[in-house]
Amino acid sequence: MTRRLLPLLFLLPFLGCQSTNRQQADLLVYNATVYTVDSTFSNAQAFVVQDGKFVAVGAADALRAKYQAKEEVDANGQFIYPGFYDAHCHFYRYALGLRSADLVGTESWPAVVGRLTQHHQEQPDATWLTGRGWDQNDWPRKQFPTKDTLDALFPGTPVFITRVDGHAALANQAALDLAGITANTPISGGVIGRDRQGKLTGLLVDNAVKLVSARVPDPTPTEAEEALLQAQQNCVAVGLTSLADAGLDRTDIERMAALQKLGKLKLRLYAMLNPTPENKAYYLPKGPVFQDRMTICSFKVYADGALGSRGASLLAPYTDHPEETGFLLQHPEYYRDLAKELAATKFQMNTHAIGDSSNRLLLDIYGAALQGQTDRRWRIEHAQVVSRADIPKFGQYHIVPSIQPTHATSDMYWAGERLGQQRLETAYAYQELLKQYGQVALGSDFPVEDINPLYGFHAAVARQDAKNYPTGGFQMSNALSRPDALRGMTTWAAHAAFEEKQKGQIKPGMAADFVVLDTDLLQAPNDKLRAAKVRQTWIAGEQVFSIKKKN
Repeated sequence: MTRRLLPLLFLLPFLGCQSTNRQQADLLVYNATVYTVDSTFSNAQAFVVQDGKFVAVGAADALRAKYQAKEEVDANGQFIYPGFYDAHCHFYRYALGLRSADLVGTESWPAVVGRLTQHHQEQPDATWLTGRGWDQNDWPRKQFPTKDTLDALFPGTPVFITRVDGHAALANQAALDLAGITANTPISGGVIGRDRQGKLTGLLVDNAVKLVSARVPDPTPTEAEEALLQAQQNCVAVGLTSLADAGLDRTDIERMAALQKLGKLKLRLYAMLNPTPENKAYYLPKGPVFQDRMTICSFKVYADGALGSRGASLLAPYTDHPEETGFLLQHPEYYRDLAKELAATKFQMNTHAIGDSSNRLLLDIYGAALQGQTDRRWRIEHAQVVSRADIPKFGQYHIVPSIQPTHATSDMYWAGERLGQQRLETAYAYQELLKQYGQVALGSDFPVEDINPLYGFHAAVARQDAKNYPTGGFQMSNALSRPDALRGMTTWAAHAAFEEKQKGQIKPGMAADFVVLDTDLLQAPNDKLRAAKVRQTWIAGEQVFSIKKKN
């Protein structure tokens, strides 16, 4: 009897040591299809998180043998991806816009007026009536509105409503008066609308928009915080964990950084600075900032306006308005001087360029300023209409194409009218741009488009809108493959911000940002992609969103 027990007694201490020698971890997630988006685009079934980072990826049994996790999460066979990264949006503007009338999807001018009236009734004490999201291209006559109705309905309240792209707005007379705008006010790089008699119509395009927007009162600190946290909740609910916020001032960044420090704002932000003298004087001497949840290493520049408001700068006239070619928002020398200044620093230059003329100008300016540097990751934001002769310059000068796939499927109904068939063939040319640089960074430009990154994924691979139109897709030669679209909204978006060593993949050492979906984005039919549901969103190993299954 004693002899039989001796081997067992000898093994007990060893087994106890084996159990206690397992490495401690915070989280083990298992029973999943994990798309790691690593260099080989490998799949796994489980992973381990410790101190906000992935520490191991593989099979659940093997990971359990090595790690003792404080918490285990059964993914119930669902699909896990790196946290989605919107490479171009306007998060701060979107947040503050939640306080304005929502005019997105209005199908007529009377519908806009109806929503404004309702919003005014809900906020009778507001000093201004603001709204955003109208698009005259969705209306029967496709004509820009005038201020007459707003003057009649709201004579004592300044009204300011921006077009969906933010590059045009309508203001009533009360708002124009507060801004000091008259029929004789000069404007460069924009339009102040006037009728045939020379009277103000209330329409403002590009630089003219700023004349009134600067007069709209800023929110209180409490109002701003509430708006930012609501916007954050909207973002994590669709799987967003990182955002590139395009065009911020120091006060905007410091407000969001303070909320991050308090643990309230958990989203990771790549802040593109407005190139104001104040921002340059403060940030350039300090150099780029790379913190855990805040990156500041770029300046966002506007070369031209939007195609929808005919502000995009074209090489040849608009097909539907032969007297117009659009315009630059600054003199070409402004862009050359800024590029030369930034080339002497470690900051990126990220330029909004829509038309083929502005794309050509900025690509050539980039090439001259960079002088052969291959890893500065200067970006063209949108790269929407690029002539065939200029597409190779993205590869030649090593310029990152930062694109928004839903722009193609929103604009396809009328872009041909603006551009004509020949120019349309090299518009929204995402596959061509990918071939040049080897990567594309995908964003949405929200609130211009919807915040849901899955809509962008669908638009990139199917080239269809929410109604799955057109059959067969729009200019499918420029569709992206599903793996490339997923890379574009994860690791390639991180690369465009010099963050690819910190995020965008599920592998050891990376930030533990991930999203759990009920749908396999790599296998599901095209018409099921937009209906995919985010079940959970995690940032740094912390669950920031969850939706419970219905019984």
